Amino acid sequence: MMNLTQAIEGKEYIIKDVVSEDEEMDAFLFSLGCYSGEPITVISHLKGGCVVAIKDGRYNIDKFLAAAILI
Repeated sequence: MMNLTQAIEGKEYIIKDVVSEDEEMDAFLFSLGCYSGEPITVISHLKGGCVVAIKDGRYNIDKFLAAAILI
């Protein structure tokens, strides 16, 4: 398994797990639709994180959130 920071831009992945010890971060990611079994695509990698497409939305997430999402 790898995390979103290692993902190839434009390729769709399936989220395997969200690993975090911060319940607030888990709740935030869940509210974006980011949970196990959901497809996710990295649109572009940025200096401090990446832009992802989840469901019908695009989000700019930082590297800590990206590292918590296993694909």
